[in-house]
Amino acid sequence: MSDARVDKFAKILVEYSARIQPGDRVLIEATTAAEPLVRALYARIMEVGGHPHLALELPDQEELFYQYAHNGQLDFPPTFRKLAYETFESRIRISSQMNTRALSHVDPKKLGRRQKALSTILETQMRRGATGELKWVTTQYPTQGYAIEAEMGQKAYEDFLYRACHADADDPVAHWKSVEAEQATMIARIEGKDQVTLRGPNVDLTLSVKGRKFMNSCGTHNMPDGEIYTGPVEDSLNGWVKFTFPAIFNGVAVEGIELYFNKGKVERAKAEKNEPYLFEMLNSDAGARYLGEFAIGTNFEIDRFTRNILFDEKIGGTFHMALGAGYPETGSKNKSIIHWDMICDLRKDSEIEVDGEVIYRNGAFVS
Repeated sequence: MSDARVDKFAKILVEYSARIQPGDRVLIEATTAAEPLVRALYARIMEVGGHPHLALELPDQEELFYQYAHNGQLDFPPTFRKLAYETFESRIRISSQMNTRALSHVDPKKLGRRQKALSTILETQMRRGATGELKWVTTQYPTQGYAIEAEMGQKAYEDFLYRACHADADDPVAHWKSVEAEQATMIARIEGKDQVTLRGPNVDLTLSVKGRKFMNSCGTHNMPDGEIYTGPVEDSLNGWVKFTFPAIFNGVAVEGIELYFNKGKVERAKAEKNEPYLFEMLNSDAGARYLGEFAIGTNFEIDRFTRNILFDEKIGGTFHMALGAGYPETGSKNKSIIHWDMICDLRKDSEIEVDGEVIYRNGAFVS
């Protein structure tokens, strides 16, 4: 039996998130596990006059790739994907893995080498996205693998996903527009200021946002969404943070990460699990030890950790930081082959202070 929420989800992605116009060439990236949503997207893009191009993979294709790839193949960026990112008007990526831990056994050096090969595609996405040339959006299809990771049943996980995206609402576009308005008031509390201080059981950190622009993340690049973010001044971070949730990158979960910053750079780091992978990523390049993003999550429909960064970084009452590449539209100058988000809870005994004024306490902005 078809799910009406899938058609509504496709409508959100095409008409609101990616804003597809007649003549737009649209790359749809997914695995075959997301076929119902891919079909709905294809039909909706055709209806509005766009040109959908499918880039479908097998659910276990990445695992097969790393099993057989030699160095020349690790270093080779996918031809069609590279061309589409450089020339198309839009890209819709549907994360749709069946086994979210398929790469956990892969040598970190192989993962790092592949990340380097794909870095030019990431740079193109960020550069063309910043100018509006590429309307990109990343979302997810509710596969059994994601439900298992979230420790939920399949039906419960589907309900959770569609609720977080508001694909079950009568008018989801109106909802996301209201999110945009509410988050604009949050941004006004921080943008144009200088020093940001975070204090709590798991953080004692200062950074500067002077001259940087905060982005209102309300469903145009990610779905679900709900965050405000910027690229902090690269050499401004000082202090310590312990991330309260596992940080997952390329399918590898690193737990108990603690980072110590001095003049913007990670000078010391440790982790309780998969520490070698943490250092492999930190040593990827010169920009990997600096921050490309500082963000505050605002989506309280996402009320649990699901081991999926697309959702988890939006958890209301948390903040996250990304090591590596920053978004040029924020003013970030940091470049790297990685962009790795890490999340810290602020819902207990925590606060954010901006230029000496407490604007956020225990998971919420204060009046």
